Amino acid sequence: MSIAAVDFHRQLVATRTPGHGMNGALFGREDIFENDVHIFFNQHWILVGVTADIPEPGDVSTIDIGKSSILLVRDDDEQIQAFRNVCRHRGARLKPAGKSTVGMLVCPYHQWTYDLDGSLKHAAHMGKDFNANCRSLIPVHTQVVGAHIFVCLGEHPPEDIAHLEQTMNPRFAPYNMTHSKIAHESEIIENGNWKLVIENNRECYHCAGTHPELTASFLPEDFGFCADGLSEESLKALDEYEQRNAAAKKSWEDEGFICDTVEHLDVDAVTQFRTQRLVIAGNGESQTLDTRVACTKLFGDLSRRDLGDVHLWTHNSWTHVMSDHAVIAYIIPLEPGKTLVRTKWLVNADAVEGVDYHVDKLVEVWNATNQQDANLVAITHSGTQDPAYSPGPFSAFTESYVDQFSRWYAARLAAHGV
Repeated sequence: MSIAAVDFHRQLVATRTPGHGMNGALFGREDIFENDVHIFFNQHWILVGVTADIPEPGDVSTIDIGKSSILLVRDDDEQIQAFRNVCRHRGARLKPAGKSTVGMLVCPYHQWTYDLDGSLKHAAHMGKDFNANCRSLIPVHTQVVGAHIFVCLGEHPPEDIAHLEQTMNPRFAPYNMTHSKIAHESEIIENGNWKLVIENNRECYHCAGTHPELTASFLPEDFGFCADGLSEESLKALDEYEQRNAAAKKSWEDEGFICDTVEHLDVDAVTQFRTQRLVIAGNGESQTLDTRVACTKLFGDLSRRDLGDVHLWTHNSWTHVMSDHAVIAYIIPLEPGKTLVRTKWLVNADAVEGVDYHVDKLVEVWNATNQQDANLVAITHSGTQDPAYSPGPFSAFTESYVDQFSRWYAARLAAHGV
């Protein structure tokens, strides 16, 4: 990125009116997009998969991120490793994007062969002075939290990933999600900038009008509410909502389930995340249309179905973990106006499809919600590129986390010299 482009990027961020949206050029310019990928997807921790992507030794999952590509590998000791998908000979890609199972990693060009721990085991015609120990695959910083696989492509990964790990591991522990399998997965390419995808995920102002499936179980009030002008009936409903939340959380805490909200979102945070245990509406069991569990074989050794929704945000992902299944989604930016949203539905590894769960019921809420969100992101991205676009004010009640994301984005750019 040229000095002029960096200066322009800095100027656009600095001139944002507090409490208002970002300038449209921050969503549409190629040079700004490339800078975003370098900073937010190369220098920060990002979610790139789940442990169930590579359940057995020799399983490989290849993920492309901009110009980079990484290999997630389950080695012979059943540990998860990550490497740059670059042969140490002349740079050929070892594997295409997607999943596979191998005995060893063999370069398709000259058949240099690597063990699952990344060490070079075979390189023909290199002579007796060749030192294979200097040509192992390049490792990638990796951190597994619950079933989540985070990586950092930078040389100096942010140390505050430890805060996320310390916060989330005890929350995930009762679910034993490392003993899970992928019941379904989907990919959607949304026609919008990655920041708009995250902004959309950070508020539920739009939920009541656009997400009928989600709001059967998900309570938009959890993410802000303006009581001005409410009818007496609505105020009564709000009071009932607050009473239900308090009763549910007391019941959970009495049984040792962690419920408090943790926010690591401010401008001094590097590895941004937020978590809380959300109450589920209706029958209170799971994010399904009837709000009952979609899988009767619960996670881990759980026997209680109504454990709410352990919710987690990061700057490239969102997670919902319930007693019976988890929905884990993450994004990868493709172009200024295209973002890959990859979603995985996890169930207990011992659950039997057609007996313990039916995929249609499992995915009905979030399949619909993802497509609805894709439509919203597309019309928003298109509108922000219109010459008439001028950023409007956020709702202080329902869009405070969008405003916060804008402030965090500016702070992280500044930390990297933009």
